[in-house]
Amino acid sequence: MNTIILHADVITPRGVISDAILTAENGVITRLEPYHPSIPLPSGEVVDAAGLLASPGWIDIQINGAFGYDFTNQPDSIWETARLLPRLGITSFLPTIITSPLETHRRAIQTWKEGPPPGWRGATPLGFHFEGPFINPGKKGAHNPQYILSPNPQLIPEWRVENGLRLVTLAPELPGAHELIQELRGRGIVVSAGHSLATYEQATEAFEAGITCGTHLFNAMPTLDHRFPGLAGALLTHPEIPAGLIADGIHTHPAFLQLAWACKGPDSIILITDAISALGMPPGEHLLGETIIYVDGKCARLKDNTLAGSILTPQSALQNMIRICGASLEAILPTLTLNPARLLGLKKKGRLEIGCDADITLINPKGEVQATIVGGKLSTS
Repeated sequence: MNTIILHADVITPRGVISDAILTAENGVITRLEPYHPSIPLPSGEVVDAAGLLASPGWIDIQINGAFGYDFTNQPDSIWETARLLPRLGITSFLPTIITSPLETHRRAIQTWKEGPPPGWRGATPLGFHFEGPFINPGKKGAHNPQYILSPNPQLIPEWRVENGLRLVTLAPELPGAHELIQELRGRGIVVSAGHSLATYEQATEAFEAGITCGTHLFNAMPTLDHRFPGLAGALLTHPEIPAGLIADGIHTHPAFLQLAWACKGPDSIILITDAISALGMPPGEHLLGETIIYVDGKCARLKDNTLAGSILTPQSALQNMIRICGASLEAILPTLTLNPARLLGLKKKGRLEIGCDADITLINPKGEVQATIVGGKLSTS
């Protein structure tokens, strides 16, 4: 069945089409042009989006869980979580598995191979983000040090794109890391630098070795210092390397959000939630892997006060960046859409054009989510 969106201002790579008609058929955009009353409408479900902006569907490449589900503890919970994620404007995502026994990663791969349950609908899992276990113990954050491993491709023969793995975060300064980076890249996997003590020099060498992204800029990496810029400094001075950013004003001070925007701009920042199972749940105790996390309604922390993921929504991240950086909504939106799609090599996501996937997040001028369409179908979860 067709879905017809009427009267939205549609954000496209060539600018905004005001008062548009957008038609989706079999999950693909088949028509996109200014609306005129003389245009005959095809049969199908009509969504009146007058006064709203049609953004490309939002993509989260780092989310550990939500709505009470933790992907590391329950890899098979990706399907139930995905069913609910359109509430947040998310149309596709990378469920993230943190440092854990390799058997957990195998279970995640098996979950991917088995596929969704019959009749399932929701945000599209694009594959997994394995954050660890090849990280630096000195920047472990909330990761369990018991499961940290030294880089070794022989440990992970099943880590392949065809098995659902799209992104790996590792510490590039570790012995053997460059060999692992090159092996993973050869398998078609994107490799990101994070949970790392890399110096500026080690980071730039890692970019040459095949690192193409940075994981949660400023977090779990050396503090930015004018004599020792470290991984953060390398990411800021290499605008061609995109970096994830947790824009909650807690993980990253507003001044550093402004710095990141000034250095990397709308083409190289990828807004992430890094959300844990507590997202969408009341304050209290929640899990990240095997670790108990304490949530107060604003942030998530370990018992020793270490930040441990977030309860950030993409909507809040978008609004925070607009407010703090003084940029327009249209300027910030690629950080939730085009940039993550480009990082993952997804040519039919992250943009609204004929022939692209009909993943659409309808928002009001304040950036508030009003409706979400995944694969051309209006989400009702």
